Amino acid sequence: MDDGVLVERVLAGRTEFYGELVRRYQDRVFNTCWRISGHLEDARDLTQEAFLKAFEGLRTFRRQSGFYTWVFRVAVNLALSHRRTEKRRRTSTFDPTSAVAGSQAEELGRRVHGSSDDQPGVAADQAELQGCVVRALQALDDEHRAVVVLRDIEGFDYHEIGAVLGIPPGTVKSRLHRARSALRDAILPSMAEEP
Repeated sequence: MDDGVLVERVLAGRTEFYGELVRRYQDRVFNTCWRISGHLEDARDLTQEAFLKAFEGLRTFRRQSGFYTWVFRVAVNLALSHRRTEKRRRTSTFDPTSAVAGSQAEELGRRVHGSSDDQPGVAADQAELQGCVVRALQALDDEHRAVVVLRDIEGFDYHEIGAVLGIPPGTVKSRLHRARSALRDAILPSMAEEP
C-alpha cells in the first residue's frame, strides 16, 4: 500500500494506518534528527514530536510532495530549531564506535576524502577517521549539516532535499559543495597527523 493510500485512510478516520507510516520512516527520521541535533536522547524526542506534528497537521498536508518528504521537512525543521536553542551544548553525544555512527561516518569520510577502501592512502585507524568525521559534521553550521545529512547519509536526491528544506536544487548543490569542502578541510589535517 503506498503512502498516499495510507494517508487517505488515516484522514477517513482509520488512524491505525498512521502506525504503518511511522514504521516505514521512523528509523530514517530518527537518524536524521540525531545527525542534525547531535544528541541521541534529543533525537528520540524530536522523532516523536515530528510524527506527532505530522499526524496533527495531516489535514493540511497538500500532497504536493510525498508523505516521507513532508515528514522529513517537519523533522529537519524541528531538529534545526532545537539545535539553535541548544547552542550552549558543546559536547557531542555521538559514539563514533557505534555501528550506525561508524559505518555512516566511514562512508561520509570516504566521500569527502574521495577515496575508496582499496586505496592505500585511506587512514589505517578507521575509528579515528570516524571520530574526525563526526566532529567535523557537528562543527558545520545548520544549513550545511542538514544538506550533508540528507544527501550523504540519508541518500536523498537534490530535488528531495530542496523540497525538505524549501530551497531550490541549485542551492542544495552549492551548499553541499561548500559543506563537503569544509568537511574535507576539517578532516584532512587530522589524517595528515597520523604516523
